[in-house]
Amino acid sequence: MQKYTQLTYEQRYHIYLLNKQGYNQTFIAKSMGRNKSTISRELSRNTGKRGYRHKQANRLAGERH
Repeated sequence: MQKYTQLTYEQRYHIYLLNKQGYNQTFIAKSMGRNKSTISRELSRNTGKRGYRHKQANRLAGERH
């Protein structure tokens, strides 16, 4: 079993860019080599009123950690 690693700021930026371009979670996950559920959780936990923003997501994740 692979050990879980937290997403980095750069990975969150990658998610932000692809999500903004309209790519689905499956494509984003495959392009990053991550599990689709990781991307799904990231988007659901860190999407605010103005959508998913990588800086906000990184701050929220840090606060939860």
